Amino acid sequence: MTERSHFVVFTLDNQKFAVPLASVEKIARAVAIRPLPKTSDMVLGVINIQGRIIPVLDLRIRFGIPPRPISVTDHLIIVRTAARTLALLVDTVLDILESDRRHITDQSAILDHMKYVEGVLRIENGMVLINDIEHMLSLDEAKALDQTLQKNAKRKKEAKSSSQSTKATG
Repeated sequence: MTERSHFVVFTLDNQKFAVPLASVEKIARAVAIRPLPKTSDMVLGVINIQGRIIPVLDLRIRFGIPPRPISVTDHLIIVRTAARTLALLVDTVLDILESDRRHITDQSAILDHMKYVEGVLRIENGMVLINDIEHMLSLDEAKALDQTLQKNAKRKKEAKSSSQSTKATG
């Protein structure tokens, strides 16, 4: 019996990419993104989804595609990694694709040092690069992001505490 895999296929400048469906939490229209200072260029900022603060990654920067302003037609793919939940900003979500494992070429069979790509999915009308979401951020980028998020959470908590103290004494 052939093992089947499922992927969410999306585009960046008419190039097709995919992430494993099992890692996808939800897909949403792009929303306003709050910038985060002192993070990687790839981290656009954060969004608030149901009370959770989620970092937004610009995959265009990761794959060397020219940046462009966010459009109302863009989407966010919310993915879970072992370390965190991330939102991936993409142009368009095309489809959910089911494929036999035999149609997937592992990245090590193409270029052993190919970062951020898990493999290539061969489809009827071309190829789709499968993102390695577990390694989308370098160790330095992940560390910087974690530090910034912790500082922002601490500032928010201190501001809330200060506001409550002012209300109690005022």
